[in-house]
Amino acid sequence: MQCVLKVMLVLLFSVGCKSNVDMSVGPNHKGGLTKKSKILFIVSNQKTYGDSSIKTANHFGEIVFAYDVLVNAGYEVDFVSPNGGVVPYGYLNSAHPIQKKYLESTKFLQKLKNTLTPKQVVVASYKAVYYVGGGAAMFGVPENEEIQKIAMEVYENQNGIVSAICHGAAGIVNLKTANGAYIYKGKNVNGYPDKFERMSAAYYKEFPFSIEQKLKENGGNFTYSQKNRAQYYQVDGRLITGQDPSAAKIVAQKIVEILNEK
Repeated sequence: MQCVLKVMLVLLFSVGCKSNVDMSVGPNHKGGLTKKSKILFIVSNQKTYGDSSIKTANHFGEIVFAYDVLVNAGYEVDFVSPNGGVVPYGYLNSAHPIQKKYLESTKFLQKLKNTLTPKQVVVASYKAVYYVGGGAAMFGVPENEEIQKIAMEVYENQNGIVSAICHGAAGIVNLKTANGAYIYKGKNVNGYPDKFERMSAAYYKEFPFSIEQKLKENGGNFTYSQKNRAQYYQVDGRLITGQDPSAAKIVAQKIVEILNEK
């Protein structure tokens, strides 16, 4: 009888131990278990083009097309903005199944209402940053030195990835490595090209700079597709950039691929 009781206790203890395993972890290269790192989405608080009354926002599709890929790959995604708190989102297509899914997700929308401030970001938690586009991306983010520092710490100290989509590439124009070189100098880089901007429009006249011209001036090898919405992107080492919303999903997939190789 005592033997039976001992066996039962051993079995109960074993089951109890197994129930405490973190199911969010994945296999590492040595066959053990490791937690997946997090990805940081960088968004803007800007609601208008510059000081004008023309409304703008973060591009919802560029957020959720990438977000969906990353969370399904097991990564947790956080959002940071220059001021923290609520950020505007727009360019909506509620008929698109992915956009519809997240427009109806209270939990997800809460993330956009409660973004982190740069000071709240624990850099060591992240292995990639992703600069979201939309007209709002041209304001507040590119010149924010705290966000620049976060991105470069992820890139250099964490051996992580810097990525951007469409106008989100405005966020990388000022990024410099520890030796003072632009992160994209001598590298293939992409973003929303001048070819598809309406340069005579009132919104464009509010832009502080041209993404294409800035990246070229600072030594980037800026390339783009002559066809809009062509899913065009560039990968150069741990720098990943996409031309427009059609490349958001692919940029996220490339983030996953590179992280899985580490």
